[in-house]
Parts: sequence; C-alpha cells; structure tokens
Amino acid sequence: MQTISTIVITKNEEQNIAACLESALWTDEIIVLDSGSNDNTLAICKKYTPKVKTYTTDWPGFGKQKNRALALATSTWILSIDADERVTPELKQEILQKLNNTNYAAYKIPRLNYFLGKQVKYCFNSDAPVRLIKKDGGKFSDEIIHEKLIVNGETGKLKNKLQHFSFGNIEELINKINSYSTLGATKLHDTKKKTSYAKAFAHASWIFIKIYFLKLGLLDGWLGFIIAFSNFEGVFYRYVKLLEKNLRKSYRDII
Repeated sequence: MQTISTIVITKNEEQNIAACLESALWTDEIIVLDSGSNDNTLAICKKYTPKVKTYTTDWPGFGKQKNRALALATSTWILSIDADERVTPELKQEILQKLNNTNYAAYKIPRLNYFLGKQVKYCFNSDAPVRLIKKDGGKFSDEIIHEKLIVNGETGKLKNKLQHFSFGNIEELINKINSYSTLGATKLHDTKKKTSYAKAFAHASWIFIKIYFLKLGLLDGWLGFIIAFSNFEGVFYRYVKLLEKNLRKSYRDII
C-alpha cells in the first residue's frame, strides 16, 4: 500500500499554518520542522497531534532544512508544501490517483498564486515546482535559498494547482525582499561571484522586463507592476549586498 507524508518547514507562520495543515490532513502524516518560532506556530501545530508531528531545530538554509524534513518522513511518497500554500480537494484527488504510478519518481505541481489577496494570472504563469516525490526518488539541493528537488528518475506533471498565498500586505513583501536578498547575496558570495553596480542594475532590469513584459505581467494591472518592481528590488539588492561583501573581504585582505 502506498502512503504519503506532507512536510512543511516553518518559522513564525501563525497566520498561515492552520489553513495549510487543514488542507493536508488527508495525508498519512504531516512533518512540521520549525526553526525557532516565537509566535503561536508551534501551539497551533500541536492542536493537530498525532497527525502532525512537530520538530524544532536550528536554521541551516532552505535546502538543508527541507532535507531534514524529508529524512523525518516515513511514507513512500512525500508532498512538500510551504506554510502559505494550500492543497485543494481537486489536487488531493489527483495526487491519490498518482500514488500507484511506477512510471515517475516525482511530479511537478503548478501553482495558483495570490498576491496581496488577489489572484495573479500572468506574472507567474510558468510556476510549477517539483513538490511530490517518492521517498527514495531524490533530495533537495543544499542551497541556502532557491533550493530545488533533484530527482533520480522521470518527472511527471499534475494538472490541478496548489494554491499559494504569498504576501498579505506590503510590509511582508518588503521584509521578504530584505531577507531573501541577504540570503541570495550570501549564496553568490560563497561561489566567489563578482559583480558591480552596473551589473546589479542590469540583472534587476532584466527580471523586471521578463516579468512585466515577456510574461505579460502588465495584464495583471498594478498588481503586476508591484510584482515586477519588487523582483527588480530583490535582485538589485542581492547584487549590491554581494558587492558590499566582496568589498569588505577585499579590505580585510589588504589589512
């Protein structure tokens, strides 16, 4: 018999975690791996015991943390979701139908994205990460940010979508731009990546053009502009922070 576990990594997700867990209660177990929440996240999770098994650990980065959660899961299939995501009833039925399929080691799941409470139709139209994988079908890359599931075998794609509620307000968006750009700069610095202010602006401009024009984000109205511009900011600050790290290292090397 094929079984399925859900894994979720958390930190201060009291606004999202209950709805996330409710959408995955049909799975055989839910592994929540928390990295130091100081809000009500853990208390909410414990209300769903014994279906939800909660663990607390340090924060090594997204990839390594998700591999820890993957190792804790005991089922033959693993569904990886974020706290701001929801499994719809239609997606649930499609996943259950695929569990006995031996042709694929993993599946991509398209996402229906919501931004500031509104549905985004164009900016993320190709968003379909690998989220369902056999226990022995692979693992996450070890990147500190923008991790991916590395699959050992063929990957299929589901039709029904995972709901993704990314930001509830502008403050959350700005905070994430800051934290993710710092993580991104650290990742690039670890690979000895070089940059400049001109390159920072060029990389940021390209992501704006890609989202707003090539992906037709302009058809999402002001929402599309905010998404494209926030991505511009995130990429620009990522490379500016990298430049800052490189200059600081060069100064230390001189003295």
